Formats: sequence, structure tokens, C-alpha cells
Amino acid sequence: MKTFILAPDSFKGTMSAIRVCEILKERILAYFPNANIIEIPIADGGEGSADAFLRALGGKKIRRTATGPLFEKTEARYAVLPDNTAVIEMAAASGLPLVGEAKDPKRTTTYGTGELLADAVQRGCKNIILALGGSATNDGGCGLAAAMGVRFYDKSGKSFVPVGGTLSAIKKIDTAELDTLLPNIRITAICDVDNPLFGARGAAAVFAPQKGASEADVRFLDEQLQALYAIVKTEWQRAGKTLLPAETAGFGAAGGLGFGMSAFFSCELKSGIQTVLDVVHFDALLSNADLIFTGEGCLDSQSLHGKVVYGVTARAARHRVPVIAIAGDILEGIAPLYEQGLTAAFSTNRRAVPYEKARLTAEQDLRATADNILRLLVKK
Repeated sequence: MKTFILAPDSFKGTMSAIRVCEILKERILAYFPNANIIEIPIADGGEGSADAFLRALGGKKIRRTATGPLFEKTEARYAVLPDNTAVIEMAAASGLPLVGEAKDPKRTTTYGTGELLADAVQRGCKNIILALGGSATNDGGCGLAAAMGVRFYDKSGKSFVPVGGTLSAIKKIDTAELDTLLPNIRITAICDVDNPLFGARGAAAVFAPQKGASEADVRFLDEQLQALYAIVKTEWQRAGKTLLPAETAGFGAAGGLGFGMSAFFSCELKSGIQTVLDVVHFDALLSNADLIFTGEGCLDSQSLHGKVVYGVTARAARHRVPVIAIAGDILEGIAPLYEQGLTAAFSTNRRAVPYEKARLTAEQDLRATADNILRLLVKK
């Protein structure tokens, strides 16, 4: 009996990682009826992370009303795993889809994500995984920090909740309430980007345009993040706290939330894919595996930087388990994946058509591609 591990990312815009697993499992059983199939739908720190953990480990969904990115009320959810670890996606309360056409990172907030975090702590969760992808925000995590008890004051001494466009108004920061809570909880922030807080590769320059920022907005937002770092540095020096450099990889994730989680919560920023693989005990599963199917929407040079296929392949290579990647598109720059241990890569796009047409047949194209691969395996 063959053992297959299914460990794909989502094919963004077409299929969730869970749906990819379902289709692959269906086709594998058509050719190998007695196969043992282990499904590990994976998210690398963005949307889908909570569902990926729930599917792999079990647990429950917690639903609650939270503050949305434009300070409206929204329904959000997070996961609590069997060991009482909470998995929170910042996109659940502060994500880009929630703002619709009203994109404006100068006005959006991560406050709702902080409410979800506070809710998990109140439920007794002492270990929390926070997925940073998919944000509508550029507030450096100040909204989240405010929801967890941090107080921000302007020059007149008035307390306020900073957003992307008002970070430079912060003149004093009081973390006393949060500091009493921190020894009792452990937070790990996971992300799939290594951008610094500000500058040419910073949160504003790279990600704010997709959140609705104009060129002028990008410059303004970058200046705001610089001002935030400066006031935090001043306050932390005064309090005898340490602060990592603004160039630290991951500080630019989710509109600077990576920085905020490090500065206010002293939490570790980790690769999303590595954290997921550790939590689901992926290495232990490899000892009995015959073949791994992985994949994502597009394989390209970016796949080498903390993405799912790279992470899965690196782990599998240590155990000499072959890996087949299936992707919507396969572009230049993936040769290092083969050098690392990737066995083969296949594109589901069987016709030269634009994405808007290809997405309409994504599921049937995945089935057809899986069939072709499995026919080959059956005849080995």
C-alpha cells in the first residue's frame, strides 16, 4: 500500500489548499484504491492558515464580532487547536477583502486583530500563532497593540488609536497594562515575506499600492512608519528595553505588523511554512511516505523565499522522499528547487489562455494534470 502526503498551498483566486487536497485525493484513489493518504493543506502565514491547522490537527472555530479595518463591526473567527493553541489570521478582522472598494491604508486599523488576540487570552490560550498575511493596513501594529492595552498619546496628552496616516502623531507610549500580561503568553508571528519596516523594500513601498495607496500616499506612509520606529526607539531606550533594527526581515509584513509584534510583544517572527510543518509533525510523517504532492498557484523565483513548495521539498529531501509539485503557472527561476530535491513540476494550464479564463476551469485542469501523473505512476 502506497502512502501519499498531500501538502499544497492554495491556488490563489481559484482553489483553497483544502480543495486542492480533495481533488488530488479523489484522483489518487481512482488509481490506487488502497492508498493511505495524509492531507496537510498548508498556508504559509497568510489567509487559510487557521483552516490548515484545523484540517491537520483538529480543534474548533471561535466566532466573535470584532472591529474591522475601517472601524466597522465585522464577524471574524479564529482556531483553537486540541492543545489549546490559538491560531489567528490577522486577515480575519483586518484583511484587504473586508474593505471592498474603500481601500485606504492611511485610515485602516489592526485593532480588530488585537480584539481576537485578547479574546484568545481570555479563553486561557497561552500559546498563540498569529498569521500576518493579507492585510488592509499600514499601522505598524499599533491598532492591535491598543486593543491589548497599550496606550498611545498625542502632543496634547490625549489617548488615541493610531492608524497608518497618524503614526507621526504619537508622542508617548504606555505599555504598563500589556507588560503585566506578557509573561503569561507566548506569541509566534508567522509570515511569508522578509521585507524591512520602511525604505525601498519596506511595508509601504512594496505592499501599500495594492491596498489603495497612490505614489504620494506611499511616500507619506513610509514617513509615518519611520516616525513610528523613531518614537518607539526613544521610548524603549528610556525604559531600558531592546529594539531590533528597522531592517529586520519580516518587520514590513502586514503593513508593519511584523515590527509591532516584535516591539510590543517581544514575539518571534518565523517562516510560516516552517511553523506549519513543525506543528503538524511533518518530519515524523515522512518516515513512511512514498510520495508527496505539493503545489501553489505559481512556481517562480519567489517560491524559493519561504514558500510552501520550497519548505516541503527541503524537509522531504532529508528523508529521500520524492516530491511532485503541481502549479497553475511555472515560470523562470525554479532550478534551485530541483537542486534541493524537487522531483518534478507540472503546470495545470493546458491551454494558452489568460488567467481570467484559466481560473474558470482550474479544478478540472487540476484533475486532468493529476490523472496524467498518476497514470505514469501506475505503470511504474
